[in-house]
Amino acid sequence: MTTDAYLTVIDRWRLRDFPAAPGRSALVESGPGFHIVGLRVSREFWDADLTEVAEAAEEFEAELTALVRALSLRWGEPEIVDLADHLERTARGLPVRPPLDTLCGYVPRMHGWRVQGRWIGVGVGQGAYELPMQLLVAVGEGAAL
Repeated sequence: MTTDAYLTVIDRWRLRDFPAAPGRSALVESGPGFHIVGLRVSREFWDADLTEVAEAAEEFEAELTALVRALSLRWGEPEIVDLADHLERTARGLPVRPPLDTLCGYVPRMHGWRVQGRWIGVGVGQGAYELPMQLLVAVGEGAAL
């Protein structure tokens, strides 16, 4: 997908109502007060060599950088959200509210904006070395963070 195509997807999900109950499909997880959408998902890396993984990571980071630039032109400089504290709380068995409970498992930090009562964040992550890389957008109620 191109940056313009990513922006179209983000706009569509930014305006979509949140469901009353949690639900999940191949590239989307939604629940009361949030949507998480995979904009791009790589293949799994079970048998990949380090060079292949590094190249994929570089591609995903480049796409994230271009997307952050485009969104910054619309909404100003992003807030950087470090999700490490949320991951630590999850690992200790402490509660973390959605969508942060899901995001912290595979995205270390997000670039986010508050727009018309909602929070929109983009990031790149990978749950584990062998799992797919993901470029994603998260949309949440204004108090999502």
